[in-house]
Amino acid sequence: MTMFVLIVGGGKVGSHLASLLLAEGYRVKVIELRREHVDTLLKDLPAEVVVPGNGTDPEVLESAGIRQANVVAAVTGADETNLVASSLARFEFGVPRVIGRVNNPKNAWLYNPTMGVDVALSQADLMAHLIAEEMSLGDMMTLMKLMRGQYSLVQEKVHPASQAINQAIKALVLPDNCVLVAIIRKGQLLLPKGDTVLIEADEVLALVHSTEIAQFNQLLARPR
Repeated sequence: MTMFVLIVGGGKVGSHLASLLLAEGYRVKVIELRREHVDTLLKDLPAEVVVPGNGTDPEVLESAGIRQANVVAAVTGADETNLVASSLARFEFGVPRVIGRVNNPKNAWLYNPTMGVDVALSQADLMAHLIAEEMSLGDMMTLMKLMRGQYSLVQEKVHPASQAINQAIKALVLPDNCVLVAIIRKGQLLLPKGDTVLIEADEVLALVHSTEIAQFNQLLARPR
């Protein structure tokens, strides 16, 4: 099934993001309120992609198909709009993945799960790759590729039934070409050490060789 991404905000960031995702073969809708930006979008994108309206209006979100969206990316130039759209996406419509654009770094602390935001980002290209590289391996996401794709920086959430649950890192059988970079636990960043014990819902960031991503996923994901 083709992933459906709903973008709130059709300025330069939203337009660029939509173009990148469409080129990757994803289904995309862009909601934009400002008439001049709607006109520009209609010149650059297929007409069926553009939804005129306010991205914080539940009726507009509903008309854009938010109930079928796999990802909502709130990328307007106003943090308050992005946060409202993110909260609606998560708590009103139950969208599985919500990504928010941070405009003012002073507001970054607001972009958290309590506000419905899974990932707070500020660059359109990184957003596009985060969505486009969403993998079919449980909750694993590819955040970045290095060395011409030989290595990937991945993010994986520890499943409560996984092999790694309640295990110290030194006890895990990691792939040979895999290094744990960080652990995000309840909004706090932890540097992994040998005696660090992984618990449910920890988000583990790791640098892994492309041939060993599946092996790393099996360690942290739901058993098949």
